[in-house]
Amino acid sequence: MNLDRIILLVSLFVATAVLIVLPFQLGRYGLYILSMWAVMAIGAIGLNLTLGYAGQVSLAQGAFVGIGAYSAAILTTNHWPMSVAVLVAIALCFAVGWILGYPALRVQHHYLAFVTLAFSTLAYLVFRNEEWLTKGIYGISDVPRPVLLGFKMQSPLRFYFLCLASLGIVTLLVGWLIRSPWGRAFVALRENPIRALSLGIDTRRYTLMAFAIGSALGGVCGALYAPLVEFIDPTPFTLGLSLNLLMMVIVGGAGFFAGPFLGAAISVLLPEWLRFTEGYYLLIYAVFVMGLLIYSPTGLLGILDKYLTARSTKKASAARASATATFGAQS
Repeated sequence: MNLDRIILLVSLFVATAVLIVLPFQLGRYGLYILSMWAVMAIGAIGLNLTLGYAGQVSLAQGAFVGIGAYSAAILTTNHWPMSVAVLVAIALCFAVGWILGYPALRVQHHYLAFVTLAFSTLAYLVFRNEEWLTKGIYGISDVPRPVLLGFKMQSPLRFYFLCLASLGIVTLLVGWLIRSPWGRAFVALRENPIRALSLGIDTRRYTLMAFAIGSALGGVCGALYAPLVEFIDPTPFTLGLSLNLLMMVIVGGAGFFAGPFLGAAISVLLPEWLRFTEGYYLLIYAVFVMGLLIYSPTGLLGILDKYLTARSTKKASAARASATATFGAQS
């Protein structure tokens, strides 16, 4: 096991330990912020699968979060269990995401972004105007938190661990997916669709699957978001949420497995840490994000990747120089 892998494993262990121990030292608002990070990270993981791995541009992830949130809010306020609400949110978002994937078979890049932007606007109008279903601008209040194995998740600490456990499950499943033949097909689709098709990959099916699975994870994010805030109205599910999730993926590093975790931390936690600057915290946050993307368009993990690549290249060059010197001495 090389040094880089050891450092990675130690970092993962330390991060996991912090996420388990730190909440016991936080108050109600601190737990809310950490829970929001875990929930938004799930939505960003779904978008990273669609954009970072499959290379399909989407500005509709916020709409799928909204669909999941309204599914959970409507069902749980009518006394359906949370488990059923999550399954309905996943199935509904998967189906809609599959349908939304069809334009991706014909258009690409910014044209596809416009199509998903139109869907995001359409979803917001439905949330706002269909009062018989969503209660419109009045919203759905008193969204209950679930009961799991007889334990009520009403307290902020218990609900945080539910969000963290959900994030852990999603992480394991997506990690398995990326390492499976499906994940390799997604990457081939992103790098060169024509070459992928020539190698026998069904690009049509994998494009639809990338949209559908990413959208389903957006539904999971929304189903957890609803009981976290306990009140749902159309305001959070504008285009701004889709752009925020997109920023999480890009800032963390699109196509990197850990990118959404880091990007969500930057998006959710950094503005809170900068509140001591009072009215300047959003300005500082925006300048930081712009400076980062100018310096490293591949995000924070892109910087680390460049460093590790340069380090490996340097070691390989040193090894070749040493081997050449040894061979010359023997000659």
